[in-house]
Amino acid sequence: MSSEVPAHRESGSVVEFDAHIGLGRIRTDGGEILLFHCAEIADGSRQIDIDRRVSFVIRRKFANPEAFAIEPQ
Repeated sequence: MSSEVPAHRESGSVVEFDAHIGLGRIRTDGGEILLFHCAEIADGSRQIDIDRRVSFVIRRKFANPEAFAIEPQ
């Protein structure tokens, strides 16, 4: 039996994405801006459209909140 707590998923929209460097930003439904790296796009595509609705998990990386496990909706 696992004692791991499932991650809480948030929702938002991609507001910026630069495919050349693989970095982007998501605006959460609550208005917070989070950075993400293309390697965190769950389908493995490393590409995502601006204005795309997504769900994700927020984790801290280098003391800053970032979006992980990004799933297009």
